[in-house]
Order: sequence, then structure tokens, then C-alpha cells
Amino acid sequence: MIEAASAFGALRLPRSTLFGRGQRHALGSVASKLGKRALLCTDARQAAQPEFVAMVTDLQAHGLHTHVFDQTIPDLPIESIEACVEEVRSFEADLVIGIGGGSSMDMAKVVAVMLTHGGDIRSYYGEFAVPGPVMPLIAMPTTSGTGSEVTPVAVVSDDQRGAKVGIASPYLIPLVAICDPDLTITCPPGLTACSGADALTHAVEAYTTLARAADPMLTEEHVFVGKNLLSDHFARLAVANVFRFLERGYRDGSDVEAREGLMVAALSAGCAFGTAGTAAAHAIQYPVGNLTHTAHGDGVATLLPYVMQYNRPYCAEAFAELAKVIGLPEGSVEEMSQAFIDAVADLLGKVNIPRSLEALGLKADQQDFVAQNALNAARLVKNNPRPLDLSAMQSITRAAFSGEREALRTA
Repeated sequence: MIEAASAFGALRLPRSTLFGRGQRHALGSVASKLGKRALLCTDARQAAQPEFVAMVTDLQAHGLHTHVFDQTIPDLPIESIEACVEEVRSFEADLVIGIGGGSSMDMAKVVAVMLTHGGDIRSYYGEFAVPGPVMPLIAMPTTSGTGSEVTPVAVVSDDQRGAKVGIASPYLIPLVAICDPDLTITCPPGLTACSGADALTHAVEAYTTLARAADPMLTEEHVFVGKNLLSDHFARLAVANVFRFLERGYRDGSDVEAREGLMVAALSAGCAFGTAGTAAAHAIQYPVGNLTHTAHGDGVATLLPYVMQYNRPYCAEAFAELAKVIGLPEGSVEEMSQAFIDAVADLLGKVNIPRSLEALGLKADQQDFVAQNALNAARLVKNNPRPLDLSAMQSITRAAFSGEREALRTA
């Protein structure tokens, strides 16, 4: 069973986090104190937005030279990172700013590593492989999902491995996060749902990761240290806000209060999982995403209710606590834990997250491949509250493929 994380807490966060409508207007002033030559990593759609153009103008008005790399693409293939590094090498940036979704912010993180330390991107895979601090990073999300603006991880796609791979190091945490909900107003309903579901998955998995003994060396030996007192606070805040605001933001993108609430959720979930970590839903999504080429948020959220059902015997109390957070009726731990899982599945259905891996596009003959390859994500597998082996992974993927969550109640 998962143990209460009352005796140990850990957080790794940016030096400064700004949140609120209009906070993007602080970018020029903030950046001018960190560097003189700013590389901006974003995508083509974001670069064309008037808000982005205004931010570049603000940077220049504060005396910074700027270079915009606007060719970031989803899933962040290694080749795209190498193209950015090659393009900007002669610019001699001393500050990197990521503006956009998770891929743009992750691009900024990895490019900062490469411009500071050089070498082969693959040499930084895993935990603690970045040898030292990187040049200053500023992250500005334009979606409410990944939480990358506050986390120590970047995920890249490696075609040679046929897999997504994480680079995890406290040195990747941006120095400053600027979170302006106004930048999310134009997110279409599908992106709003996918992003919010991603944040919910981060929060639930962070709240139920395997709690470890409070060894003083824990944070020195692990980037992601498991369920703990401080990360739990942020996870609860994220869950509460997703349940309050996700459907509202999905139904009406102009609902400013919902946009604010969802950005709080994504930020809080990032604060939680950036220290505690995530688990099986993310491990399984890595091969699923490579095979189906679907959005990360859709993938982890499709898997979430099935992973929760599998994990329930080991974290019923934690699920029951989250049931209270969202105001579900009082009952026994068993009743409330199951009610919370059902509520998660119901909310995701209301915003049209796919209900099964088959609906996500996975083929029947790919199920065992997914189960086998999910075990390769060691940093995620070790975080799961219930032990995982091939048989367990297969039981989850088969239930998730068929959409039969009931099959996991007795697993």
C-alpha cells in the first residue's frame, strides 16, 4: 500500500515564477537581467501570433538582440534539435527562451544544454547526465498541460531507437517561468482537452507515485523522488482545478476564469511531478505515441483510468483523498477510491479523450510490443506504486485496448 508522505518533502522549482493575465509583458525586463542575446524557440504557428511579435519587440526595446527559431515540431525529433543548434551557433546566444507548448519549451531546454556543453544529444539521456548548469532559460507556456515551464525533464524522439527518451536533470529547470493565461485563449477545444488531460495525468500519477524512505541522499541520487509532502500539495491543487475548469474551458474557450484555472492546474501539476515523477501511464504512452503518432496528452489520458484501476489495491487511500478534493460523496475508502477512478474516466469522456487504445489508433497486433517496450522506461516503471512486470503491462494494455476497465478490478 502507498504510505502517507508526512515526514519528507522535496521541491525543485524555477528561481522565479510569474502567473497571471498580462504577465507576458514582463518578459523584456526579466530577460534583460539575464542576458543580451536571446534565442527564442517556438513553432511556426506561434511565431505568427501578434502576441509573440509584441514579445520580440519588447525584448528588443530592452536592448536584447534576438534570434527566432520557429521550426519546432511536435514530439521533438533529434534532427530538429540539431537543426536549431546548427542555425543559431553563430548567433552566440547567452539566453534561451521557450515560448509555446511542451515541445517548444523542451526544445529550449535541450538547445541550452547543447549550446552550453556540446557533444551528442544521446549522451544526456536518463537522469543526471547533464554535467553542469546551462545558460539561463525562460519558459512561457501557451497551452495548459505539460508543465514543462517548471520541470527538470525534456522528452525527445529518437528514430534510431524508435522511442521517445527523457533527459532529466535539475539543470533543465528554467530559471524563470512566465505563465500568462491570455496566451491560451486561442487554444481550440481539442488542444484544450488534450492539455488539461495531460495535467490531470501528471497530478494523479505524482500523487500516487511510490513513496520512498526519507534518505538524506534521495534527491542526490534520483531526479524524481516519489510521493512526498510538498509535491502532494501541488497535485491536489491541480486535480481540483482540472475537475472545476476543464469541461468549462473545453466548451467555451473564451471563459477567462476557466483559462486561468487550467493554467494553474498545469503549473501545479508540473510542480508536483517535476519532483515526484510520473509512472505507468507515461511509460506505456512512450511506445503508444511512437506507433500511433497521436498527441502525448491524449495518450496518457486514455491510459490513465486503466493504470489507476490496476494500481488501486496499492493506493486506494490516495484515490479516496482525491475523491474528497473534488467533492465526491463520503463513503468507505474502497467506495471512494473507485468513485474517483470512475469520475476521472467520466470527465475525460466529456471532453472527448479517446476511451481505448484501439480508438487512439493502436493495432491489435501491437499490444504486446507496447507492453514490452513500456518496461524500458525504467525511471517511470520504478515510480509506479504497484510493481510492474511484463504480465502486468500486458494486462493493462489489453484492457486499455479493448476499453474493458472491469478486467483490471481483479487483476
